[in-house]
Amino acid sequence: MDLDTLCRRLPKAELHLHIEGTFEPELMFAIAARNGLRIPYGSVEEVRAAYEFDDLQSFLDIYYQGASVLLTEQDFHDLAWAYLQRAAADGVGHAEIFFDPQTHTDRGVAFETVLDGLWSALRRAEHELGMSSALILCFLRHLSPEAAMATLEQALPHRDRIVGVGLDSSERGRPPSLFREVFDRARAAGFRAVAHAGEEGPPAYVSEALDLLHVARVDHGVRAIEDEALMQRLVDDGVPLTVCPLSNVKLRVFDTLADHVLGRMLARGVRVTVNSDDPAYFGGYVAENFARTAEALHLGHAELATLAKNSFEASFLPPERIRQLCDEVDRFVAAHRES
Repeated sequence: MDLDTLCRRLPKAELHLHIEGTFEPELMFAIAARNGLRIPYGSVEEVRAAYEFDDLQSFLDIYYQGASVLLTEQDFHDLAWAYLQRAAADGVGHAEIFFDPQTHTDRGVAFETVLDGLWSALRRAEHELGMSSALILCFLRHLSPEAAMATLEQALPHRDRIVGVGLDSSERGRPPSLFREVFDRARAAGFRAVAHAGEEGPPAYVSEALDLLHVARVDHGVRAIEDEALMQRLVDDGVPLTVCPLSNVKLRVFDTLADHVLGRMLARGVRVTVNSDDPAYFGGYVAENFARTAEALHLGHAELATLAKNSFEASFLPPERIRQLCDEVDRFVAAHRES
């Protein structure tokens, strides 16, 4: 079995995936046509060429422009269903999916339209693909904390369909501390908490996410390696990091995958996981992230098994289900070694 096939078949969870970031150009054109909308590109190839961005903000500009064609419940269903099929083919048995309601409600799309469309696709995946999943509502940090609180108010009646809240968009000048009040309210309502920190932002943002937002895991977190005390804390407390290697290189957090800190963090005992972030834009879904990272950092079977089990252990699944899935990883790796 070659490396790509091994990484595709390896059982895994995906914990850092923006559903709007899975919007492939072909589907974008199809949905735009269905809704009678024009987008400022003449072809799929022009859209892909536009994906050559320079930094996180230039990526976000394109990202929000693409999302603007999503209007109906069917649109959101189709978007999520396309991702879920690809994820299942990549060996993903469980996915915890970010969605950005403010991207849509600010355009006049009802919160329930977004949620109902996504939710119907998740339930379809459970029945047709045998794949479990959950939704995490992300607040856009470039908008105000007051806007985040208003979005939380919209989410409260739907607590049964949203497992947690997160914080995404550009980190620069937007520390986690700005959103402390809304996260306090969300946790009090029973939502789990995660947050992007330590990608663009400094290690101090990771500490803020832990100390002030009380997150269960940190999304990205790669700059924690610059702070020895923080690294030791991550190891001692078993704090998971949802790392996105190909995204980090695309956005020039690292020059190449060979420069990525994931291998060093893994060797140190940090509970790192591998994810795809915005795969339509960053050129690789989760199995591709596993394979290319393993290739660049010379990771073997033991490291791949640890990454896969970390993904289940860092999830919001029940403990018994986590144990079952980790056992599946061990059986898969043992069978591959024997063959």
